[in-house]
Formats: sequence, structure tokens, C-alpha cells
Amino acid sequence: MHDYPPTPKCSTLSECLPLSQWNETGELGSEMAVNTMKQELKSKSSLADCSSRMRSIVSFYFCYLLCLCLGIACIVLVTTWNSKWRGGFAWDGSSLQFNWHPVLMVTGLVVLYGNGAVLYRVPLTWGQNKLPWKLLHAGVMLLALICSVLGLCAVFDFHNANKTQNLYSLHSWIGICTTALFTLQWVLGLAGFLLPCSPMSFRKLLKPAHVWMGGSILILSVVSCISGINEKLFFALKGTTNGTQPYANLPPEALVANSFGVLIVLFGLVILKILSNPHWQRQEASEDPLLQDDN
Repeated sequence: MHDYPPTPKCSTLSECLPLSQWNETGELGSEMAVNTMKQELKSKSSLADCSSRMRSIVSFYFCYLLCLCLGIACIVLVTTWNSKWRGGFAWDGSSLQFNWHPVLMVTGLVVLYGNGAVLYRVPLTWGQNKLPWKLLHAGVMLLALICSVLGLCAVFDFHNANKTQNLYSLHSWIGICTTALFTLQWVLGLAGFLLPCSPMSFRKLLKPAHVWMGGSILILSVVSCISGINEKLFFALKGTTNGTQPYANLPPEALVANSFGVLIVLFGLVILKILSNPHWQRQEASEDPLLQDDN
């Protein structure tokens, strides 16, 4: 039989486990607990950020869909108004040529301009090469500018053919200033953000003015269209000389035109909402100065 030494008896855990080992074990357990807590908090924060991001994207697409629907409704109403109650369209110096003016101005200065302004906010464009979206933005804005210039040609030709004075009303002053600012905005945007030879210092100087002027042009466009609708209704619905009901009686034409004006205001408000929300700004991924965020 072998005689084994008796097992030591410990009254406390510290007597059985040396102090140094006890401290190491305690520190290890504490560190593991802290790391576990950090991982849990990080996971919860990541889930919260993901959920918030998803809600933001869903809200954006709701506003963007509303913007598209309002824009289409504006074009449909202005076309219906001028084709059903104003006689249709022509390019012969008559009042039928004038009817192109509201259609082209609303299509260009309001609908196309507004949709072009929010292109950079679409989440689908985030993290992608920005140059194609810059070209699309510039192309949509150029199309809007062409429509605006054609709309001005329609009204100037009509006035000249009928010996009517040009640029005498407040509506015409606002409209011509808006188109001039839009032209300047497009030219400076092309020179500053699309030409590779453009210095970065010029871009940094131009960007705040480009953003501010973009929103200002949209507001001026809405104001110009509203004043133009009102002016046209006052001229057309006299109720005495041209066989129409007076504007004050709100005939069907007046109801359609007034509703059309309300839709323009709603469209402008939705566009400004999209442009002013910081959560919907483009998330830049490229380090190339040519592709950096200039919207």
C-alpha cells in the first residue's frame, strides 16, 4: 500500500487558489464579459442603423413616386386644358401657337427640372460611378432648358405676329429671369463639374452657389407658372366679349386650371422636401475628384 499525502483542507476559495491565479481568472472573466457586452451593443446598434436606413429609403421612394405621379399629372392637365378649352396646338402665329407656351414651360422648367434635380438622391445611384449620373443629370437639365427656350419662342412669336408688347407683365419678368438663371446654372455646371480641366478650387467655390441656385430656380419656376395660369384665366374668361363664363363663376375650365396650379405647388414642395433631407443625400464611395459629390 502506498501512503499518499493527505489532501489539504481549504476553508475558503482563496486558500485553495493562489491569489495570483485568482486575479488572473477574475480579470479574464471580466474582460470576456465586457467584450460580450460590446459585441451585443454593436450588434443592436447595427440593427438599429439598418432599420433606420431602410425606413429612410422607403420614405424616399414614396416621395419620389409621388413626385413622378404629380409631374405626369401636371403635364396631362396642362395639355388637356389647352387642347379642350383653348382650341389645340399649332405653330402659325395664332393663339394656337401660344398654347404651346404653358405646355413647354411646365414640362421643362417644372417637371423635367425637378426630376433632374433629385437624380443624385436616388439610393440606386449611391456607391456607383458618378460620371454616368452626372451626364444623365446634365442631359435631363439640357432637355428641360430646350423645352423652356421653345416655350419662350412660342409666346414671343405669337406676340410679334399679333403686334402685342413683350415682357410687360410681372409673370413675363419672373419667367424670363428664371430661364436666364437656368441657362447660367447649366453653363456653369457644365464648366465646373463635367470638364476634366476644371480646377478643384473652382468646384469647391461653385458647389454652394450651384446648390442654392438650383432650389431658387425651382421656386421661381413654380411662382412663374402660378402667375401665368392666373393671368391666362383673367384674359380668357371675361364672360362678356368672348362668350365664356366669367372666372368668378368658376366654370369647368377654371376648375381644371386652378387644380393644375395646385398640383404644380405640390410638385415643387415634394421636390424641395427631397432636396432638403440630409439623410437622402448621395453616399459617396469614390475617391476620384472628378466623381466626388458635387450635387
